[in-house]
Amino acid sequence: MKVKIGCCGFPKPKARYFETFRLVEIQNTFYKPPKVETARKWRQEAPPGFEFTLKAWQLITHPPSSPTYRKAGIKVPQDKSSAYGFFRPTPEVFQAWETTLAIAEALEAKIVVFQCPAAFSPTEENIANMRVFFREVPRKGLIFAWEPRGDWSDSEIKRLCEELELIHCVDPFQRLPVTGGLAYFRLHGKTGYSYRFTEEDLAWLKGQCEPFNEVYCLFNNISMWESALAFREILSGGSPGL
Repeated sequence: MKVKIGCCGFPKPKARYFETFRLVEIQNTFYKPPKVETARKWRQEAPPGFEFTLKAWQLITHPPSSPTYRKAGIKVPQDKSSAYGFFRPTPEVFQAWETTLAIAEALEAKIVVFQCPAAFSPTEENIANMRVFFREVPRKGLIFAWEPRGDWSDSEIKRLCEELELIHCVDPFQRLPVTGGLAYFRLHGKTGYSYRFTEEDLAWLKGQCEPFNEVYCLFNNISMWESALAFREILSGGSPGL
């Protein structure tokens, strides 16, 4: 079992982060992607062996009605609102992937996360959109991790992951993945962002990692830095002192 630990975003200055961890999930790419030159600079600043993962741009997964568009300052004309999100097979969505892909290549990333809103339910249209998107977009060797939310059954997720070559990305405290081999855990806090993981929580998490060959553990709670350090200590057999 190989477990990689990091945070969703940089909770500390990049230089200190790079000295402490060997993995980070870039969040900016979901809201408003940075320039490729910026991503290339991050890659150059990081030490050898450091790994970046990233979230796909929200224009692929989320509709313009999502509050995350407003947070990012993205305004979509009313007559174009149906062209974005939910993996719709539109030029706008495919262009959003090209933007995401360019950044992934600049970061030399291995994994891209497609986080879907709860409103993205298992309708025939949404499933058809996924099939077109994931079959047509260039992957350039990337691994795709899909984080569905809302009313998706395990059987529906498993079928699509197998068909479209996706990893089932989860918060294991909420549900367990239906795909094996490689796991991608995004740890949002058991009751939300303000939750602080306990030593017992992290010991349980260690057990959930054991069935997999390789596990990415990305903390995304208010104490993500401390949680990631504590989990690393538990994996090494020590006591985190939480």
